[in-house]
Amino acid sequence: MIERVAATIERYRMFRPGDRVGVAVSGGADSVCLLHVLRELAPRWALRLSVLHLDHRLRGEASRADAEFVRELAAGLSLPFYPGEADVRSLREATGENLEQAARNARRDFFLGFLRGGLLDRVALGHTRSDQAETVMFRVLRGTGLSGLAGILPVTAEGFVRPLLEVSRPDVLAYLGSRGLSWREDATNQDPALARNRIRHQLLPALQRDWNPRLEAALARLAALAQEEEEYWRVETGRLEAAHAVRRGRAYFVRVRPLSELPRPLARRLVRRLIERARGDLRRIEYEHVEQALELARREKGDGRICLPGLVVWRSFDWVRFSPSGEDFPQTFRREVAIPGCYPLPDGGRLRLELAEARAGALCASGYNRGGSHLVDRERIRGLLELRSWIPGDRYRPAGHTTVRNLADLFQRARIPLWERGSWPVLESGGRIVWSRGFGAAAELVPDAQTRWVLKISEAPESPEAPETS
Repeated sequence: MIERVAATIERYRMFRPGDRVGVAVSGGADSVCLLHVLRELAPRWALRLSVLHLDHRLRGEASRADAEFVRELAAGLSLPFYPGEADVRSLREATGENLEQAARNARRDFFLGFLRGGLLDRVALGHTRSDQAETVMFRVLRGTGLSGLAGILPVTAEGFVRPLLEVSRPDVLAYLGSRGLSWREDATNQDPALARNRIRHQLLPALQRDWNPRLEAALARLAALAQEEEEYWRVETGRLEAAHAVRRGRAYFVRVRPLSELPRPLARRLVRRLIERARGDLRRIEYEHVEQALELARREKGDGRICLPGLVVWRSFDWVRFSPSGEDFPQTFRREVAIPGCYPLPDGGRLRLELAEARAGALCASGYNRGGSHLVDRERIRGLLELRSWIPGDRYRPAGHTTVRNLADLFQRARIPLWERGSWPVLESGGRIVWSRGFGAAAELVPDAQTRWVLKISEAPESPEAPETS
């Protein structure tokens, strides 16, 4: 047992010499076994162990007794003990999750506090090969994709490790029995109302009896193979992301073409990666959600917008945008401005206003010019100058045009994505547009031979991560 766990630790490089390791101990058989095994193995890596326990406050006196049992266990091993409490029922009501998921998230947050706070280098969890088999079966029954077959990971990016993942539950019980070690039993682990318990106590035993006595090992092997496949695809998808996706703020962008031309399995993985980037995780994201986003991108023409759990996906012209829910609508604004001055814009750029003497032969840019400077005759501007966002119905005659144009039409001709229009900057004076981003100065304000002072309007460069929209 000890050497099998040591081999797992070595195989996945779970620890570095001198790591501070918090052992998550609920008081159950698996976690008690993990603690004793790691205490025996600690000298090999000079590990500094401590014991973590979260009381979910779900079982009254039994929960308190669990906490006291773990406290005494830590004291008997001369290890630091760090307890915590969480009102899981209140968390469930607040989030709408089921009780198991709420408890899982509470534990995760508790442990992450030690990792992110720099108090620990690793948190060791007591999941076994039996847990792995149950997880894979549970996901198959729910209709998982290929990535779900990877099951429980032996090491995570956050710092969670699972040294017992190649040890079965009977092995754990045999280890504890051979050493006369006691543990606590959680009555909820027998509750048939919980899906995982029905898989553990009914479905898997029946399948092992009637179909494959080595089913647990087969499911664990499937998970290990899927993990290797997923690691390959993680690197490959990272290459695709670097080649085709860009980021601005918390939103991620990708051109329509690669999503249309990539083989569908690659395109699907790239979409999943961008959803995860924008949201922070893939919880509640199902196969159908990825397919909806992919179909939106692969449509031959047209704009569109779909809402997924915690995410909004936009399609406009040549771009698809993935952004967290609540950040999908552009930010409108209006403020009075002075000359000279430099003013922030919602997308991270800055608008600069400068006053200068007119120069003979100075040209005023015309046509769509997103990054250029534009000149207007300062003395023809009457009244206060306001910087605001575009409003539907805005219209003016830009320099170089012979007729008044709706900004909405100009957006369409310049292929400005839908998500950029609402915060599109416009300068206004006396109810008339003086300038708008990209389309430039109003024709009636273009400097001429009589102009003495010009207002130079320019935009500082946006973030280099912003995608080009033209």
